[in-house]
Amino acid sequence: MPDRATPSIGDLAAEVRSKNAGPFWVTMELFMRDAAGYRIVADPAFLNETVVADLYRVAADDVRMFRIPSLNVVKISFPRPVPQGSLHDRDMHAGQHHVPLALLPVPEGTS
Repeated sequence: MPDRATPSIGDLAAEVRSKNAGPFWVTMELFMRDAAGYRIVADPAFLNETVVADLYRVAADDVRMFRIPSLNVVKISFPRPVPQGSLHDRDMHAGQHHVPLALLPVPEGTS
């Protein structure tokens, strides 16, 4: 359980969401409240392909990150663990995939 005294990405964001990007990919979007929050999540020293890969148990080489400073948005895509609608799919619309990312603690002194 995360320490709620430590702010998370979700605390700095206006919205963190996930959705299907076709039957084989998930896309997550971090809509940050302001440029300061964006600088934190856009910093590759904090949030990068390896961090996402570890959170979602996918290969880092398969993670795609798009940083959009003019919108204060970071978009992340990676292959779904199982195809959408398959027997073992537990979230057909990928609507809950964002939760581990939203709960990721922000490094001390950056929020």
